[in-house]
Amino acid sequence: MHHEITLITTITAAFGFALILGFLAERIRLPAMVGYLLAGILIGPATPGFVGDLDTASQLSEIGIMLLMFGVGLHFSLNDLLAVKRIAVPGAVVQMGLATLLGMAVASWWGWSIGSALVFGLSLSCASTVVLLKALESRGLLETHNGQIAVGWLVVEDLATVLVLVLLPPLAGLLGGNAGASAAGVPLWQALGKTVLQIAAFIALMLLLGRRMLPKLLWHVARTGSQELFTLAVISAAIGIAYGAAALFNVSFALGAFFAGMVMRESEFSHRAAAESLPLRDAFAVLFFVAVGMLFDPAVIVSAPYKVMAVVGIIILGKTLAAMALVLVLRYPLNTALTVAASLAQIGEFSFILAGLGVSLGLLGSEGQSLVLAGALISIALNPLVFAVAKPLREWIIARSALARRLEQRPGPFAELPMETEEKYLKGQVVLVGYERVGRRIAKALSEHGIPFIVVEQNREQVENLRNEGLAAVCGDAAEDPGSLIQAHIANAAMLVIATTDTVDVRKMAEISRMLNPGIEIIVSTHSESELELLNSDGVGSVFLGEEELARGMSRHVLRRFAPEEEEIALRH
Repeated sequence: MHHEITLITTITAAFGFALILGFLAERIRLPAMVGYLLAGILIGPATPGFVGDLDTASQLSEIGIMLLMFGVGLHFSLNDLLAVKRIAVPGAVVQMGLATLLGMAVASWWGWSIGSALVFGLSLSCASTVVLLKALESRGLLETHNGQIAVGWLVVEDLATVLVLVLLPPLAGLLGGNAGASAAGVPLWQALGKTVLQIAAFIALMLLLGRRMLPKLLWHVARTGSQELFTLAVISAAIGIAYGAAALFNVSFALGAFFAGMVMRESEFSHRAAAESLPLRDAFAVLFFVAVGMLFDPAVIVSAPYKVMAVVGIIILGKTLAAMALVLVLRYPLNTALTVAASLAQIGEFSFILAGLGVSLGLLGSEGQSLVLAGALISIALNPLVFAVAKPLREWIIARSALARRLEQRPGPFAELPMETEEKYLKGQVVLVGYERVGRRIAKALSEHGIPFIVVEQNREQVENLRNEGLAAVCGDAAEDPGSLIQAHIANAAMLVIATTDTVDVRKMAEISRMLNPGIEIIVSTHSESELELLNSDGVGSVFLGEEELARGMSRHVLRRFAPEEEEIALRH
């Protein structure tokens, strides 16, 4: 029997208690995540009984963060990130500044020094990307426009936090911390410039070399036919690039893995890579939440309850209200504002790192670190509830407030067609709702055949790009705002093509369109046979099942090669 089995005992205890408490949480209609956090408290040093190895759990949770961010990168292209830059960059920077000032104000009221207040405020300003991803995935929002805005917002936050982590050591002496712990002799401008250059070098390397090498690597491994080698290649790329980014370029593990996934998205095997890494991602994500629970000392709730309440208030109310106001100021609808606000109503991994660095530099006391951990644990546990409340809250506000209705359906700069729009786009045209992968291909086919069409798309930046290309496009949510379909002249259109897959949205759009244009032909797609039957029973229009159409296309190609005379007969059946 081996004497050193710390890793095995920690993993066994973490998974075992997480399974039991996660199951119990689900049975009482709480998120399983709450059970994972409680499992961490149970095996942590603050509670009696078995104590897991905190360092081991923390390192395992870092792997979970890497794999989760890698998975996001596989579904989030560089174009997606650039498409939300106009809201993500100013929104994240201003929101972090406001949250930091709010935290500093409260800490100063408690009598803390300026250095302690600054580190405390910064720790409360950055949300957890891991928690956000789990929340968006569980609600099917990750690949929506609002989900892309939230992810882009947190990526900008992560980049800003990396700069803060580098700047704190050289500033420690000025802020009243341990001057010896800081980067002695390194000017502030030099530390900042070095960090910016390192991040820029890493991103350039990934975009120039990684974009070519990683897809080729997957292609060569896939040719061997070995599933084990393919999975190994995916995991090795995710963890290896994340570690290399941290070791060579001083970039966080999370950001390194995120960019690794983004460049691997260029491969034709990106969907398979996402599927192969999913089980490990889920397993290590559980360890992340367990590790958070292990850091928490429940005694702080008893010793400083009002301070804990203030911290939770800043995170859940202060940050969300600030983010919501910023999104509305940037002229985005109320729906987007509530999604982003709910996304930021928690803190996580970077908060722990900032608080730990503050303690090591003598800037933050142990009480401050405990309060940050308490705020993280409580806000992470409450975040699913915040997301669940967002939709009914929006409906309640809209039903009772004329201002909210105007904010929800506010006319943005691209909500109307330009006055000089040609007549061919206003009568007998095709209205195409959605401009993601399917919609983009449909638009390309229509353009090649000279068929006039108008795109209705929620992504404002996408609409602006389409107009710059000379295409007719309107910005709006066709399911929630009939005005966007009216602006696309649906009343005079010959056909409505819905290139989105949400059945509820499809039915709403079909109902609105038929009301405005009873004779319009409607084309929709779905990937579920049950949804196909539902849409057909509602008489929505011509419904195409994704798998069936793929099979038809492949069958047509095979028959054209081997039995051209039987091609049409077979396809009719």
